[in-house]
Amino acid sequence: MLILLPPSEGKTAASQGPGVDFSALSFPELNTARAEVLEALGTVSAHEDALELLGVGASLHEEVARNTRLRHESAAPAHSVYSGVLYDALGYASMTATQRRKADDAVVIISALWGALKFDDAVPAYRLSMGTALAGLGRLASYWKPRLSEALAPLIDGELLVDCRSSTYATAWVPPAEQTVAVNVFRERDGKRSVVSHFAKHTRGEMARHLLTRRGKSPQSPEQLLKAASELYRAELVPGTARKAHALNIILTD
Repeated sequence: MLILLPPSEGKTAASQGPGVDFSALSFPELNTARAEVLEALGTVSAHEDALELLGVGASLHEEVARNTRLRHESAAPAHSVYSGVLYDALGYASMTATQRRKADDAVVIISALWGALKFDDAVPAYRLSMGTALAGLGRLASYWKPRLSEALAPLIDGELLVDCRSSTYATAWVPPAEQTVAVNVFRERDGKRSVVSHFAKHTRGEMARHLLTRRGKSPQSPEQLLKAASELYRAELVPGTARKAHALNIILTD
């Protein structure tokens, strides 16, 4: 089983330590592309219109300025840099050593800057979205798609892929439909369902934690994943097709 996660918008910068070591990152075949994106990001972040070009507000000025010196910024494991709602719910820091090792093996983060990371890969905090277009590279989801397909193909052979990514990051890499289950979260009220963004992030993080900390073998099929999800939630499985992934729908009620 592999769990696919998006990065968080909010990130916690490391206070000290060495910078990013490309040679130590997982998926080294992505390093040339990583360097290209890093250089393009540094260039745009130094531009007088950087905030507008990156689609962020004035409150993020310092984070965008950090983008210009990422080669020299302190790096920390991805599980501590990413600090949004999903990662808070996943709660890596409160896991046992055995559970952390399982998370390090099972989690793959799809990143606009790094392409793909494992939980123990050390990177600096940065500001960049997969929906951004960078000069010379184009929209990053399109830039990464063929590169991720090649780099991740050996990793996913025979694995069940539990896809907890948001839609923007899901477009950057589309794994084989037959072995992928997209995790969707709905709130049901008076018999009507609606999508809930904040609670979707929290629930996906909670679901990922459950899969990494529960006893027994990891799910190896969509049906086994449904059984595991049903230990926590009201859930249903929508079978996929040759081109569309299975869907695990988690239903939240008031």
